[in-house]
Amino acid sequence: MKKPFRSGQESRRAAVLNEARGFLIMLHPPLEISAREADGVHYLHLNGRLTIGEPSEHLSEFIGNLLEQGARKVVVDLNDIPQIDSSGISVLVKLSISLARKGGGLHLVCGPGRVRDALTVTRLVEAIPTFESVAAATAGL
Repeated sequence: MKKPFRSGQESRRAAVLNEARGFLIMLHPPLEISAREADGVHYLHLNGRLTIGEPSEHLSEFIGNLLEQGARKVVVDLNDIPQIDSSGISVLVKLSISLARKGGGLHLVCGPGRVRDALTVTRLVEAIPTFESVAAATAGL
C-alpha cells in the first residue's frame, strides 16, 4: 500500500509528534551552513542535502544576507553534500550571476562523487570554477 504524500508542514507536524513520543525521525536532515571570512573571501561549508524545499531556500536566504553585507568573493565547499538537485544547482547559479554583476566571483570546492557528477552533467563546472580543495579555490580568486 502506498503511503500518502505529506507536505512540508505535515512532515514537520509528524516529526513534532514523534519527538513528543520520545524519539525524532528525520528523513532529510536540515542543511547546515558554516561560514567564515578571511581577507575579503567568504567561505561557506555546506553539510546535508542541497535539494528542493527548505535546504535550497535556507541557502538562498543565507546567501542573500551575505550579499547584502557586501560579500564579493565566495568559496562554497560542497564536499559534505551527499545529494544535489536542480533547485540546489539553481541557487549556486544565481549566486554566481549576482557576484559577477558586482565584480566578484564564486568558486566551488567539490571532490569526486555524485555531486561532482551532477555538476559535470549539467556543465556547471564549465560555468563556475570548481576545485578539489579550498586552498586551490582560494588561490584562483
